[in-house]
Amino acid sequence: MPEAQRRSTYVTPQRENRERTAMCQHQPPCPSADSADREAAHPVAYHPEQGWSLLCNGVLLFDDTGELLPDGRVIAPRRPVDATVVTAAA
Repeated sequence: MPEAQRRSTYVTPQRENRERTAMCQHQPPCPSADSADREAAHPVAYHPEQGWSLLCNGVLLFDDTGELLPDGRVIAPRRPVDATVVTAAA
């Protein structure tokens, strides 16, 4: 078996945390992907034609208010509780 196929990569928790926070170079640092205000992080890639933005904390933020966190968790889009209020306001 070739050498490259026998090797496996193990990412230590410390290295994983460094890689997640390495994108944000802002002072003060942006909120982490686990914090409640994670959407306040700065965008590093913005694609309105595709409906998403990548924030510097690793969160993919979608135009429908859904989110994909760096660890793979999905945050469902937030819908209005009463659709008639939204319709009436428009």
